[in-house]
Amino acid sequence: MSVTISAAVEGAVDEAVVRKLVAHAGGQTGGVYGKNGKPDLLQKLDGYNNAARHAPWIVLVDLNGDAECAPSILNDWAPAPAPTLCFRIAVREVESWLIADAPTFAKYLSIRPGNLPSEPENLEQPKDTVVNLARRSQRRFIRQDMVPREGSGRRVGPAYASRLIEYIKWHWRPNAAAQRSDSLRRAIACIEKLVTNTRRQETGSEKNP
Repeated sequence: MSVTISAAVEGAVDEAVVRKLVAHAGGQTGGVYGKNGKPDLLQKLDGYNNAARHAPWIVLVDLNGDAECAPSILNDWAPAPAPTLCFRIAVREVESWLIADAPTFAKYLSIRPGNLPSEPENLEQPKDTVVNLARRSQRRFIRQDMVPREGSGRRVGPAYASRLIEYIKWHWRPNAAAQRSDSLRRAIACIEKLVTNTRRQETGSEKNP
């Protein structure tokens, strides 16, 4: 039996990560909401939490610089989570979860694996790290797509998100990355538990109408 999970995220890259993690846990992603930045997502969090009282939900948000660690702010943002809400925080940005799978990420960017940081969750600005790694790429299209053009005033290149989504969909290995990312490991465990418990409840309700 397939378990469908709704989700709320900050943006397109986060959506790709959630879809990958849900599939990895044996479920399928339903509607994905938010995708309009962190302030908007947190403002609507109560609504997502209420929806999770009737069906399984995942909410993924970046920690950024809002706290030193995720547990210290988790209760502030979601003090009374519904039983079927999986609310997870990426430390410090979801890019750290991608960097954590060093072999495949280095291969995708066409750089040496040794150039990737060994402790991605200690990075203050993982997104900036990804851009700087892309600068070293031997592939011109990676540099053009992911590195902002001089004078553009942008933090990332024009196809930064598209490239990361491609990597997530076809190359990223969540289990391998979780070995170097505690927040990712916790997210995987939360989603797997959500899928297992929902499947058990639905199967039980079918046997006992």
